[in-house]
Amino acid sequence: MSTQTQTSPSPELARLAAMLMQLDDLLITCMRCGFCMSVCPVYGATMQEADVTRGKIALLRNLAFRMIRNPESVNDKLGRCLLCGSCQANCPSGVKIMDIYLHARAIVTGYLGLSTVKKLIFRGILRRPGLFNALLGLSRPFQGLFLKKSNQAAETYRAPMLKTIIGDRHLPKLASTPFHSSRPCLNTPAGKSGLRAAFFPGCVSDKIFPGVAEASVKALQKHEVGIFIPQGQYCCGVPALASGERTAYNDMVRRNLGLFSSAPFDYLLTPCGTCTATIKEFWPKLMEGYSADEQARIKELNAKTMDISAFLVDVLKIKLPDAQGGDKVVTYHDSCHLKKSLGVSTQPRSLLKALPGFQFAEMPEADRCCGSGGSFTLMHYDLSGKIGQRKRDNIAAVKADTVAAGCPACMMQLKDMLARNNDNVAVRHVIELYADTL
Repeated sequence: MSTQTQTSPSPELARLAAMLMQLDDLLITCMRCGFCMSVCPVYGATMQEADVTRGKIALLRNLAFRMIRNPESVNDKLGRCLLCGSCQANCPSGVKIMDIYLHARAIVTGYLGLSTVKKLIFRGILRRPGLFNALLGLSRPFQGLFLKKSNQAAETYRAPMLKTIIGDRHLPKLASTPFHSSRPCLNTPAGKSGLRAAFFPGCVSDKIFPGVAEASVKALQKHEVGIFIPQGQYCCGVPALASGERTAYNDMVRRNLGLFSSAPFDYLLTPCGTCTATIKEFWPKLMEGYSADEQARIKELNAKTMDISAFLVDVLKIKLPDAQGGDKVVTYHDSCHLKKSLGVSTQPRSLLKALPGFQFAEMPEADRCCGSGGSFTLMHYDLSGKIGQRKRDNIAAVKADTVAAGCPACMMQLKDMLARNNDNVAVRHVIELYADTL
């Protein structure tokens, strides 16, 4: 009588199987009501069922079979999502759609593996901030050879020589002096406020908009808040997370945990809505495999993390002058993660309405996604531009001289869209406009 030897599945296969089961548990609450259709920016641009949340959930209900049959198609359809959270914020059934998408992308990436380019970026560059900064430092002096000024107000440039690679994008330059060079670290005691805040600028503020980070520091110093900036900060991990790359994501989380555990502070502040949401929302949700000590530190950071505008208004309760009015018009774009994930909406408007020399005008659809979505705009630039054009038209509708935002990635998208239309509209972060008044 013959015996059949049973082989255990590989650890990787077992992990994917467990993740598929967890995904099934998340999917069952969707009632296919279609509420997501009215708020999804991608569906609004394409009107295709496969691009709306309801359609993607239908795709995911039999993910294992579909991956085996055509994994590249599954990956492409999952990638056509901005992760803006509009559907989740408006879902009457409370479906955890962001959790579903991140879970599904991790499964598909685990099955397909990362592309060579993504491996280089996530595992090779973002996990090594010293290397990342050095590479950008080497390229910075050569920007002038490729860039041509495209819009004075939005401070954007085109790169005709690189059109086959980046298309007709209108981009800001890399900063001549990134924030990490001007302020590699900072550790000051609390002043009259009695508070100390750790500061996390985020990659885009650090390397492209250091004025945003400097304005944040200026505001905190003005209100006598002690500041802790550990040297060598890592990316918050959201680019890797959005691509389903959990190994690099976990490494960046753990390294940042170590940096921010080296000194005491009362709050962790960022000027980036996406970074804030990542630290406050995603880090605590994705702690599987972390030690008890790491989980405790993540939960502690979760309670301390805030957007810089919310901190000024809700914690410091700064006294805002009565609006003085003026000839210039400022409007505000609600960054998706800032409003829909964190509920920060009235605080930045309070700061803007108090600006001397400006009158505040609410644009139509202020909380509709601008179309950036981080890597989404790289992979689906035409679709991103179509969504962004709607945002530009809403800005133009109120005849704004300045549009403010609370997320540097949104600022890049707004600059691109306004420059494409030759609009004489400046793009500023809320904290920059506030700091100008100090």
